[in-house]
Amino acid sequence: MKHRPLFTEVLALNAVMVAIATIATAIVTGLDWNHVEILIPLIAVTAGIACLLNVALLRRRFNPLEHLIDEMEKVDLSQPGANLPPEIDGKAETQEVERLEIAFLRMMRRLEAERRRASNAALSAQEEERARVARDLHDQVNQSLTGVLLRLEAAKSAAPPELKAELVETSTLAHQAMDELLTVARQLRPTALDDLGLSAAIAGQIEQLRSEVDANFEGDGDVAGLDPDIQLVIYRVAQESLGNAIRHSGAERIDIRLSRDNSVVELSVKDDGSGFTFDEANSGLGLGGMRERAILVGGDLQIESRPGHGTSVRLTVPDRTGSDPRMGN
Repeated sequence: MKHRPLFTEVLALNAVMVAIATIATAIVTGLDWNHVEILIPLIAVTAGIACLLNVALLRRRFNPLEHLIDEMEKVDLSQPGANLPPEIDGKAETQEVERLEIAFLRMMRRLEAERRRASNAALSAQEEERARVARDLHDQVNQSLTGVLLRLEAAKSAAPPELKAELVETSTLAHQAMDELLTVARQLRPTALDDLGLSAAIAGQIEQLRSEVDANFEGDGDVAGLDPDIQLVIYRVAQESLGNAIRHSGAERIDIRLSRDNSVVELSVKDDGSGFTFDEANSGLGLGGMRERAILVGGDLQIESRPGHGTSVRLTVPDRTGSDPRMGN
């Protein structure tokens, strides 16, 4: 069932009421259906004047409400501060619209706070699980592989000549498995971030990729002393961007720049790969997680990509997480 606009219903109701009132007035004053040639024009003129007055009055009252609805439809919770239009500021031309704006802002404050709480809990749990898995890989699986290598070395010294070549090959594979295991553990929990700092950790990622792609890193400004959460977000966005460039775009060159200036930290990752379309953006590229991380620290993530023209990822984060005064703290 299609609903009619409230404006139309109110206008139609007022027109009917005016017509009824005009007929009743005519009857009371002595006019009857024998004077229909007078009654009908009187009703039409009265109803027309009343409709014009109603249109003028109702438009004045309904226009701010329709404008508020248009602005509310622009709100996007995936953007910092929910991307609230500046027009929604809790002040309006009419009392009703002002009350609606204030109620809407309160609701958005609650939603934003809940979204931040849920995102923070989810990402914290994710990082804790990554750290646990990395520890298990390093302390348990790595030790097991070390034990296998020691046994292989012992077996080689006592093995007949025809088995030594196979044992050497097996030992090489075990060494390779240990190296891959340590690489996975470092990706799960970036110990370099804790030990060496953000710039060195990102540079370490670049160094690992240089055998696959022409990767260049440029640092500008001192990023030491940043909040640990901000450092982790920047590192993860860089890690995800580099991974996408290698796995999905077939890039031959990647340029990474990390800078800190005027209380803003900026990370830029550009590649010359195949790029992607809007429809492909939600198919395993991890863009949603990157945006959630950026929002969590008050940052802004901009991604530009076109098929055949590569991808550009730009993350800007304030040194201290700010908040939109209309959204509350």
